[in-house]
Amino acid sequence: MTISHHPRTRAAVAVSAFSALALTLTACAGSAGSGSGGGERGEGYAFGASQEEISAAIEDLEPVTVDYQIPATSMQSPQSPMGTHFKEAVEEMSDGKITVELQWNQSIASYDELHNALADGRVDMAFTLPSYDPARFPAFNALNQILAGDESTPVVGELVTNLAAAELSWNSPEILAEYEENDVTPFVPVMASGEYYTVCTDPATDLDAWQGLQVRVGSPAASDMVSHVGGSPVSIAGVEAYEALQRGTIDCSLAVLSDVVQGGFFEVAPNLGYTTSTSFPRVSGAILTGTDVEQMPLAYQQILFDSFSAYFHGQQVANINAKAEAVVAAKDQGVGIEEAAEDLQAEVNSFADGKRQEVADSGIIGDDILDRMATVREEWTTEVEELGFSDGGSLADMDEWYDMDTDFRPLGDAFMEKTMMDHRPS
Repeated sequence: MTISHHPRTRAAVAVSAFSALALTLTACAGSAGSGSGGGERGEGYAFGASQEEISAAIEDLEPVTVDYQIPATSMQSPQSPMGTHFKEAVEEMSDGKITVELQWNQSIASYDELHNALADGRVDMAFTLPSYDPARFPAFNALNQILAGDESTPVVGELVTNLAAAELSWNSPEILAEYEENDVTPFVPVMASGEYYTVCTDPATDLDAWQGLQVRVGSPAASDMVSHVGGSPVSIAGVEAYEALQRGTIDCSLAVLSDVVQGGFFEVAPNLGYTTSTSFPRVSGAILTGTDVEQMPLAYQQILFDSFSAYFHGQQVANINAKAEAVVAAKDQGVGIEEAAEDLQAEVNSFADGKRQEVADSGIIGDDILDRMATVREEWTTEVEELGFSDGGSLADMDEWYDMDTDFRPLGDAFMEKTMMDHRPS
């Protein structure tokens, strides 16, 4: 698999407070804490440095390995770009001295154990689902709850929501405090992930069809939404959704399309539904790291930081390309692709409005959160469009207009310039 890279002089953004980034590193030939002069962490390099300068900064450092657990089941999964682009960028920039080992799906730790595994060093870096544990991460869950309800488009809407969620989360100290309390550190504190759609055993596009419908959900917000429109939410693990649909235990699943493709859901649920004037609640994730980064040389921290643009590109490839792939697969398998009826979308939107107001009234992430969200979304909508990203149609014909070679790295650069540069390890 050949993966292109942004020039090193434009290596883009990572995360606020990345100087505290916690990566448990396994030394291949010595301690991960080995520095290169200039104190315990060694000397780093200037942002925008040439590859020659970066190579010189790490010349005397010992190799390290980072175990990075992602939700993809294998290299062939539509979700694998979330890890592969980041892996190749880090390894190339570090001259192979940092090895990123991709750990597939929940091979080291399941989602309910993953935060503990990061804290105790079993996993170094991982995609996690704090939305599965709202009692432990209430501020995270509050932000997740207000991401639904906006108009839905396959490309621009997806990009804006992910960028807005990342910016809002880095500027919400309540969310960052939850990670600190759990001995983990964010690389992306709230990753909106992909938009959610319905896959159902029978058509379910209008409000009447949802009355009593058994729908698999993955977050409190999704559970409340399903109840609001008359359905019955069912909480089961994503890996169990295929069999639940096959056996009739559930009628529908709310899911990102990368999971639908990866799980082969169309075989047992040949009806795909999507929204346009609103959006279903998401099950947001996060990219978190473990606890030993302070032993890592500064230059290695900077390489990980400066590879964020490659990560962001891979994340959006996993999110957005999977939609086009899902449409192709659906049409190949005779799956119905239908927009949700106006009455259903109106109720989904009504629910989202109410949930947003509840979050604002609670003050858990600030009583001005709705104003901040509106401002951030407007700013990123403008940025996304100015950088040339657009929608050429709807989800139903995405296979006809979407370019699978779209490069999302320029947005990673823009995010760094707007939000993250002040937090680069130094």
